[in-house]
Amino acid sequence: MDSRQRMLTSFYGEGGEETRLERNRHGQLEYRTTMAYISRYAVPGCRVLEIGAGTGRYSVALAKLGYQVTAVELVEGNLKVLRQNARGLSNLTALQGDALDLSRFADASFDLVLLLGPMYHLYERADVHRALDEAIRVTRPGGVLLTAFLSVYAVLHNNYLTPALPDGLAENFTPDWQVRHFEQQLFTGYDVVEFEQLFRGKPVTHLTTAAANGMLELAEDRLDFSMSDEHFELFCRYHFATCEKRELLGASGHLLHICRRECT
Repeated sequence: MDSRQRMLTSFYGEGGEETRLERNRHGQLEYRTTMAYISRYAVPGCRVLEIGAGTGRYSVALAKLGYQVTAVELVEGNLKVLRQNARGLSNLTALQGDALDLSRFADASFDLVLLLGPMYHLYERADVHRALDEAIRVTRPGGVLLTAFLSVYAVLHNNYLTPALPDGLAENFTPDWQVRHFEQQLFTGYDVVEFEQLFRGKPVTHLTTAAANGMLELAEDRLDFSMSDEHFELFCRYHFATCEKRELLGASGHLLHICRRECT
């Protein structure tokens, strides 16, 4: 087990991943947004691969909708919960594996590939490109890849404004304001353009970049925050109308990069 896997096993072993997308409003919005974009590109009978599936929130939901789903998860504790959640779903296969090595899958094996967690925890440029290249390789020509990533600016705003601003700046930026990526961060964030440029030269066409949860994570840190079900539905309508606006992307903690594998 390498240092990255040990770190992730320790972090996710503390629990909480199972309820992350339901216990607060920004998690609920992230789930709803991600499922909306998945639904935009999933077609009946399509083969779905989720890489870094966690405890299976998306994989289980998609299997229940009738898609053929393969879920790959690195952390044993998450995988155990995923398999429990997948009981009775014959169209969901759960495997232990790493985003850096999808060699068990042939080229062009899947119609829709979800890379919804690994990019939070890859720090070396070679590993970042290896994960993206593997995900693209197993996507069929014409298929779609959805990749989740974090905004470095939202990481700073959501976690370090007070009283830890000096620490947050040091952990996420160099003295000349370049974005930093290193393992001890645990979660690493990107400038939106920086992340989009990772795909330059790869056999994909960029479709869109979308905010998954907007500014709700920052708002929910306020002691006076409250949002009724009615107002949440209203905010969701606003969010879906604005979540692709370039001027708002960096304020969102979680984002989706969506591209299509080119037909060659």
